[in-house]
Amino acid sequence: MKTVYLFIGLLVSAISFAQDLQTRLSNAIKALEKDEQFTHAIISLYVVDSKTGKVIFDKNAQVGLAPASCQKVITSVSAFELLGKDYSYKTEMGYDGIIKDKILQGNLYLKASGDPTLGSWRWEKTKEEIVLQNLLAAIRSKNITAVNGGLIVDESKWESQATPGGWVWEDVGNYYGAGARGLNWHENQYDLILKPGKRQGDSVEIMATKPGLQISVLVNELKTGKEGSGDNSIIYLPEDGLIGYVRGTVPAGKETFTVSGSIPNAAISFLKTFEDHCYENNIKLTGRSKTSTLFFINKEKIPQPSTVLLSINSPSLDSINYWFLKKSVNLFGEAFVKTIACNKSGIGSTDTGIVIIKDLWSKKGIESSALNIIDGSGLSPANRVTTYALVKIMQYAKSQPWFDTFKDALPVMNGIKMKDGYITGVRSYTGYIKSKNGAEYSFSFIVNNFDGSAGTVREKMWKLLDILK
Repeated sequence: MKTVYLFIGLLVSAISFAQDLQTRLSNAIKALEKDEQFTHAIISLYVVDSKTGKVIFDKNAQVGLAPASCQKVITSVSAFELLGKDYSYKTEMGYDGIIKDKILQGNLYLKASGDPTLGSWRWEKTKEEIVLQNLLAAIRSKNITAVNGGLIVDESKWESQATPGGWVWEDVGNYYGAGARGLNWHENQYDLILKPGKRQGDSVEIMATKPGLQISVLVNELKTGKEGSGDNSIIYLPEDGLIGYVRGTVPAGKETFTVSGSIPNAAISFLKTFEDHCYENNIKLTGRSKTSTLFFINKEKIPQPSTVLLSINSPSLDSINYWFLKKSVNLFGEAFVKTIACNKSGIGSTDTGIVIIKDLWSKKGIESSALNIIDGSGLSPANRVTTYALVKIMQYAKSQPWFDTFKDALPVMNGIKMKDGYITGVRSYTGYIKSKNGAEYSFSFIVNNFDGSAGTVREKMWKLLDILK
């Protein structure tokens, strides 16, 4: 009998705690709605018990909102499900023709697979210098000292459009706006080295770009802001762009100041780097190097290598996903979407990848209209996702064998394992919380159209999430 009373007591206590939690969350949401920063905002919060799936709190959970980078959990879980945690990209180098007297009478080829890690600094084996050394070693393995042709980069397995539709002009030229191509190099990113003036309003000198921009020119309209004002610059340079603009301010008084942009054409950047490396190592390329785009323009069939020299395998998907979520690398998300499309349809296309992802979740009970997405990273302000859909996907991940690696990739903020998102007017958080009493919650919290400082919105949202701890 005592056991029965104890069980009833625990059950009543749990129900009482849940009701108290709901009341506290409800009061906190009402306080936010009265806050002047949220006068014209839409607030959505959805919380479930991670173990049982029972709904703990629901505020506008079925309203589609711009999720910003919280959208990355959709792409991440979809990639694990559709590609597998051990998926690896393979980039091949080969040649055609014959080798005579150490001279290749033909071309070298690089068949691109969309690998977003090629030349990345995040892994030892993907670093630019290591990749170039391996390519050079493969050429030397055939005792080749000269190539009568050039290097042909074949990107034909992916669509030519790098950046998804819906990305805004102010983002595309900056490092976080780098689109995914058939050949990605150095995360499609370059550094712009600047020398600011000493006083506010002075001119700013462009000292260098690393790696160097090829065929593109930047018009410098930068000025210095006050000391300590931070990076308020914007690079306007579209994919394949020839002329770009650098506008805004960087802080005065710095000896040098570095901002990062997106390489307008990664294949051209890679070709220049490769040719320079061959020249420095006494391997002559006497023909013209080119990309598959040129063949497309000229309506010519892309030639193919007859012999494979080298296969470069990327880190596994779970390793790429770690940086995708931990550092919110937009390029990796866009590459995942196109890779899903390429594996399922034969061509790496954003639109096709999105259709496949939406179909995946539709079959698992999430209405297609709850995932109105147009990219893989959440950078577009036109994306619309419900907190209900985000939580359902987070709950699905918990039941999968790869869950530990997925959860490990989520950043820790405010003592909570969660992905954050921020674009203009949007703050979002999606993740998992374990409370002091042992309860575990899956949640998604999105605010659209707030006013004023994004930093203060963050603090107010974190304070509400503290209730779940």
